[in-house]
Amino acid sequence: MERGKMAEAESLETAAEHERILREIESTDTACIGPTLRAKNIAKLQNQPKCISMDEWIKKTRSVYDGEEHGRFMEKLETRIRNHDREIEKMCNFHYQGFVDSITELLKVRGEAQKLKNQVTDTNRKLQHEGKELVIAMEELKQCRLQQRNISATVDKLMLCLPVLEMYSKLRDQMKTKRHYPALKTLEHLEHTYLPQVSHYRFCKVMVDNIPKLREEIKDVSMSDLKDFLESIRKHSDKIGETAMKQAQQQRNLDNIVLQQPRIGSKRKSKKDAYIIFDTEIESTSPKSEQDSGILDVEDEEDDEEVPGAQDLVDFSPVYRCLHIYSVLGARETFENYYRKQRRKQARLVLQPPSNMHETLDGYRKYFNQIVGFFVVEDHILHTTQGLVNRAYIDELWEMALSKTIAALRTHSSYCSDPNLVLDLKNLIVLFADTLQVYGFPVNQLFDMLLEIRDQYSETLLKKWAGIFRNILDSDNYSPIPVTSEEMYKKVVGQFPFQDIELEKQPFPKKFPFSEFVPKVYNQIKEFIYACLKFSEDLHLSSTEVDDMIRKSTNLLLTRTLSNSLQNVIKRKNIGLTELVQIIINTTHLEKSCKYLEEFITNITNVLPETVHTTKLYGTTTFKDARHAAEEEIYTNLNQKIDQFLQLADYDWMTGDLGNKASDYLVDLIAFLRSTFAVFTHLPGKVAQTACMSACKHLATSLMQLLLEAEVRQLTLGALQQFNLDVRECEQFARSGPVPGFQEDTLQLAFIDLRQLLDLFIQWDWSTYLADYGQPNCKYLRVNPVTALTLLEKISREMKDTSRKNNMFAQFRKNERDKQKLIDTVAKQLRGLISSHHS
Repeated sequence: MERGKMAEAESLETAAEHERILREIESTDTACIGPTLRAKNIAKLQNQPKCISMDEWIKKTRSVYDGEEHGRFMEKLETRIRNHDREIEKMCNFHYQGFVDSITELLKVRGEAQKLKNQVTDTNRKLQHEGKELVIAMEELKQCRLQQRNISATVDKLMLCLPVLEMYSKLRDQMKTKRHYPALKTLEHLEHTYLPQVSHYRFCKVMVDNIPKLREEIKDVSMSDLKDFLESIRKHSDKIGETAMKQAQQQRNLDNIVLQQPRIGSKRKSKKDAYIIFDTEIESTSPKSEQDSGILDVEDEEDDEEVPGAQDLVDFSPVYRCLHIYSVLGARETFENYYRKQRRKQARLVLQPPSNMHETLDGYRKYFNQIVGFFVVEDHILHTTQGLVNRAYIDELWEMALSKTIAALRTHSSYCSDPNLVLDLKNLIVLFADTLQVYGFPVNQLFDMLLEIRDQYSETLLKKWAGIFRNILDSDNYSPIPVTSEEMYKKVVGQFPFQDIELEKQPFPKKFPFSEFVPKVYNQIKEFIYACLKFSEDLHLSSTEVDDMIRKSTNLLLTRTLSNSLQNVIKRKNIGLTELVQIIINTTHLEKSCKYLEEFITNITNVLPETVHTTKLYGTTTFKDARHAAEEEIYTNLNQKIDQFLQLADYDWMTGDLGNKASDYLVDLIAFLRSTFAVFTHLPGKVAQTACMSACKHLATSLMQLLLEAEVRQLTLGALQQFNLDVRECEQFARSGPVPGFQEDTLQLAFIDLRQLLDLFIQWDWSTYLADYGQPNCKYLRVNPVTALTLLEKISREMKDTSRKNNMFAQFRKNERDKQKLIDTVAKQLRGLISSHHS
């Protein structure tokens, strides 16, 4: 009974367990069904009392698969599967016919999968079988390796001396191929690592004795390489410097392009960017790098390729090798002193300029290239070695170089007479300074010296423009510029700021009032300003300083160069009145253009003329002085022309005939004066009036001198009548108004002295003269007693001479005696007036 209950209870428990397993299967992923079944059965058995044996545990594990339970479980599983299949079939039939087909196919695949599973299981079994043999082989290999290691250790002990010999052979090969630093390292390894292990051998003792000699040999050979390097560097400094300056020029061009474009965080290339990364691996095994003299071959590079870095041209490995070798040998200080001493000597040679350096720009360029090349090398040595050279040493060399360079430039630049060469030299010095500034050298003194060269540049410009102005003035025709079309008119107006509404209204052809030298001189002044501006570029000057420099130089051009050129033209012997008149007109227009020159300078310097301390242009004063000189020259020239006409005067002072017309020479003179003053229409009114008054006064004075000259000792009243006709002709010219602007009779006052003197003698009005003399309103106020006495004595001499010749006529002789007595009486009274005046 109890057994039946136990069996029934066990059957219920088994059924519950099967139900639970089925639920687990239903809720578990298909791939995990096997592990699930095993895990669940293991868990079930683990819940059993711990007293069961291993065999019982295994049996219980397999119970679900064996015996009746397995059959009942499989029946329940099949039943459950059929139920699910029917449900799935119903759902598929109800929803998707295609799904039913897929399930059918899956059922077929299941059989194939079972076959695959069996194959995999079989393969795994075979692999496990074969692996056992591999494990055995690995164990055997392990034993062989152990034996081999033991044998190798034995061989190493037996052949301990072989590495020493190999190292020594390697040392000799390295020294033979001039790989000195690796040889030194090999020697160190040989001495400290290999030889102590076999020191009891006799050949090792010989090697130990040779080690100091080998070190000395390496030291000497590395020093020889250094000397070759220094010599090569000295010869090729100009190439290194040329490359560095090309780099600086490219950087300047790039900076200028960037400045012309919108600035977006642009910065000047840092000093670090100027350096090129060098391969300073001193243990290189390349024979070429070990034997290189120091300069790489770049002569075949195309000009249009990118300029290599200055240090790309130099292989510094000899310096690095020698430095490391001496450092290892404990003689670093000796090496440093030797290097610095040799470089100082080379610096002095580099800083010695050639005697003909000033002749061409290439001379200066080569000189600068050598200096730049020297300091580029030193700067690279400073930054790639530790202590071979220091900043104090570099600064000392630079101070010496700076002083010698500035002195040489001052001396040689003073020989330059070509402003283009001076400008090119300035640009070269700026590039030289900028290049060295990139490497951290102070160059302020160079820019200060450029300010000195600026004064010399101004002097050479002034000399050049003196020749330009001379050519312009010499080639000018001193005639108003004729224009026959609107195009020609606009061309002239475009060259010179001129505006005249009246002239614009006139039909073509027409003439400008000035000659061609006005626009030419004006444009040359602007060209001079441009030339001055070119020199101020890249000098790091403020706009105010540039403006001040340009204005001062332009003032020198105006007040000295142009003024002297104008004065030389004005003072030329063969210059005519027409040319002088045109010069006055030209300088007047140039004077008016000075304000446009002020505006021109303001536009290019952006400094307003109202700014404090702004220098003003002295062009107005220059052109005024030139105009005044031309005016004076006109007056002098007119007087000379008058004198030339007066030299043609041929008076017969002893004639008794009374003429009825003026002398021919005087008629020609008056005609000349009329035509001359007609040219003065474009002159300022005061200039023309002054010239006319000066000419009339000079003519009156000359006529007076002609009448009173000492060579004329006798004079007849008939001759005096002819002279009076000539003076009347002059007065008629003065009354005609040859130059507008005179008040009535103003010009006639130039001849008032002659007129009163001649009236006195022709009218013989001595009683009035003597009676009214000294009174402010007397009729003959302008007649000087001395002049009257001189002329009276000439007439008296003539009368006495005539009286002696005509002594046969008594009647005539009596009249002459009476007149002679009157003359003597008047002469006596005149002498009294003169004496009283002097007293």
